[in-house]
Amino acid sequence: MKLGARVLDGVEMIGNKLPDPVFLFLWFILALIVLSLVGAGLGWESVNPVTGDVLQAKSLLAPENLEKLFIDMPKTLAAFPPLGIVLTVVYGAAVAERAGLFTTAFRGMLLNAPRFILTPVVAVTGMVSHHASDAAYVVVIPLAAVIFAAAGRHPLAGLAAGFAAVSGGFAGNLFPGASDALILGITEPAAQLIDPNYTVTIAGNWFFSIGMVVVFTPIIWFLTDVVIEPRLRGRSPIMTEGPRAEEKTPLSPAEKRGLGFAGLTLLAMVLLWAAILVLPGSPFINPEADVNQRFNPLYQSLVAFFAILFFMAGAAYGVGSGTVKSHRDLVVMMRDGIAQMAPYIVLAFFAAHFVAMFNWSGLGPILAVSGAEYLKTLALPAPYLLVAVVLVSCFFDLFIGSASAKWSALAPIVVPMFMLLGISPEMTTAAYRMGDSVTNIATPLMSYFPLILTFAQRWDPKFGLGSLMSTMLPYAGVFLIAGLAMVGAWVALDLPLGPGVGVHYEPPPLVEGPAASVSAAQTPAR
Repeated sequence: MKLGARVLDGVEMIGNKLPDPVFLFLWFILALIVLSLVGAGLGWESVNPVTGDVLQAKSLLAPENLEKLFIDMPKTLAAFPPLGIVLTVVYGAAVAERAGLFTTAFRGMLLNAPRFILTPVVAVTGMVSHHASDAAYVVVIPLAAVIFAAAGRHPLAGLAAGFAAVSGGFAGNLFPGASDALILGITEPAAQLIDPNYTVTIAGNWFFSIGMVVVFTPIIWFLTDVVIEPRLRGRSPIMTEGPRAEEKTPLSPAEKRGLGFAGLTLLAMVLLWAAILVLPGSPFINPEADVNQRFNPLYQSLVAFFAILFFMAGAAYGVGSGTVKSHRDLVVMMRDGIAQMAPYIVLAFFAAHFVAMFNWSGLGPILAVSGAEYLKTLALPAPYLLVAVVLVSCFFDLFIGSASAKWSALAPIVVPMFMLLGISPEMTTAAYRMGDSVTNIATPLMSYFPLILTFAQRWDPKFGLGSLMSTMLPYAGVFLIAGLAMVGAWVALDLPLGPGVGVHYEPPPLVEGPAASVSAAQTPAR
């Protein structure tokens, strides 16, 4: 335990010395400027195997790049794909969250769960609760402890199961949501560095996310019931103030009525969407496209669909439960939801410019082509390559909590590189998200770790940082093993990642001509 404590102290010390993600991107931009000067001076170049274009490193201090930087600064921010996608979803999700739909639905799921299946219900609820953003941490996790205690089980076992599901299973879900929009929105411009026509939709990891729920739920069930709870029962007796009244109160008639209204609205929305889908000349189907691409308009419409769905269901719940009195309440909820996104909007400004400048410099495709050529010489199977992505993501997650910040920095390199090795951008993204999820619960640098510790100390005042770490490490370790196996199996079995999205990427045939005669192997960019 002393060695483990020293390791954790070291991780915490290093992590605390890292600057805020905003300043991390400023340092990245400065390093990128220097690298672009070196690359342009040495004449780094390569060939895009998809288009056949000769790719040359360009100085970011060249007049045309300085012009784009300063004149097009507003356009650069506005054109950052994740920003518009996330804000669109948040307009609807904010209404559902602030009207009380998410909180009430999660309470209802947990309060009515039979004792025997309480743990898997907590696990599934925790992973689905990501649609409620930060509310998942402040509602589901402490409520899981309360429900376990009410069922005669150890409350800290419920808290551990909830924390493992909400944070360790962060990439798992049954339906796409804001986190999918954010991460996959970063993937698309990275993929377009190699293939300008490549598009990524919010459903690009849908089946993989469902797979995580299927794989992680029994793991949480087994570890909680067989390993964690017996160990916790061996601790000193719990001294607590007990659960708060509002946490153990059954749903009121108004809340039940609100859930009924929301359920009917959800059903009506799904039926309406399905009706539009089957109508002749449906805007969601392109009959002239390739058979695998015909439903792309439908997949691309999912951002709008979920935004409208959350808005309508949240408004219906609010009307039924009484939390929405007039249309002005809905406007206030949307406004508050966007206000909560202020830290992300600040980060997005710098992330957008880093991604754009990476594109202007030409270094992304050059590094991707050169890296892909090197990896080809190693002849490693695709599962091994993606395992490396998972492990790298795990390592960075110990120090940098923001998933979007890490992916904004990594995606412009790893996504094009793996495309050239025949791996789809969605598969690379799925591997990254797996690694980013599993170590969340193992690092005290995770932003909600102190909050979870506070929840635990309501039940046991002696439950310290080391207690929480030792409780969650079994989940993190098994999650990592299962995650690596899942990524490898997904590739080996060539399973679909989402509607119309596979593991592999097949670039068009190499373009013949003078441009293709320039060999990437001759570039010094390696």
